[in-house]
Amino acid sequence: MKLSAFFLLLLSVNVSAITADTESAKLSLERLSDSLRQLNFSTSFVVVKNNQAEPYHWLHGIGDNEQELEIFTRLNGPRLDVLRQGEVVSYIEPDQEPYSIISSDVRSPIPTIFRGNISELEESYRFISVGRSRILGRVAQLVRVVSKDKYRYNYWLWLDQKTGLMLKMAVLTRQGQLLEQIQFTHIEVDEKLSDNLKQFQLTELPAVIELTMQRQNRTHSWQVGWLPHGFSVVKSNQHNLNSHNRGGDKAVEFMLFTDGLVEVSVYVNPSHEKFRAPEYASDGATLVFNHILQGIEVGVVGDIPLATAKKIAESISPAIVDKGKNTALSSKGEQ
Repeated sequence: MKLSAFFLLLLSVNVSAITADTESAKLSLERLSDSLRQLNFSTSFVVVKNNQAEPYHWLHGIGDNEQELEIFTRLNGPRLDVLRQGEVVSYIEPDQEPYSIISSDVRSPIPTIFRGNISELEESYRFISVGRSRILGRVAQLVRVVSKDKYRYNYWLWLDQKTGLMLKMAVLTRQGQLLEQIQFTHIEVDEKLSDNLKQFQLTELPAVIELTMQRQNRTHSWQVGWLPHGFSVVKSNQHNLNSHNRGGDKAVEFMLFTDGLVEVSVYVNPSHEKFRAPEYASDGATLVFNHILQGIEVGVVGDIPLATAKKIAESISPAIVDKGKNTALSSKGEQ
């Protein structure tokens, strides 16, 4: 009896410690979200994958009327500037006219969720506070965002103890293999808005374009029968893609899913070929998977393991329409 009581006490202590680590990790992530939205900062970072480093510069601040201002700049290769004034986001890229869209989501190497509602990740990930180390000469808290299943990758974040901002992020497999990482090389926080952002908030951005919205009653031809637990549909439409087995462009059905942290794109279209063995390529954590099965070509793109992409692709089937309701985007989640 005494021995059983001892083990119960030991179990209680371990559970309490795990709960405390989880709560501490969540508080650190919530502070990161607040810092990314509220602080005036100037940072530089590099995205490292496949033994290559791509540098970026990032300016963020709070302007007049509490409006968020941001400038993302890719420093190597073709020009890429992403500018944001509140909910107007502009893109300046080579070989096309600058344009703006209405969005609070800036597409960048930094996952959008880390400036949003961290609780949205709790369905699919566990938060673990591990310990402290030094990054960029600063004391950093290591927080692990760990997938609850085998169908996703894990994320390690080193967060600045002083400001709450990110100093480093790594994407790893469940076996601990490093796929890619973001390393900050400079960080500066100021109470006042920088001169560059003061000038930027007076700048007129390119005209806002209207994105073609999919009709609500559109009948989908295909459905995804399986997705990892926690994924939900973001949007779907049709894209024109060039095909090597058909001349010219062709329309393919496109579906975008997310679990809050990871986005997965699925492309489906009929093919003249009946079968083609799976082909895939990876760029850091990003996988591109393609196969043709029973005359249907399926492409899956996302920061997911090969086995996950393969299982998603194999679950594609013709959409089942029940009493006028389209079920093409329904899927079964798996824990």
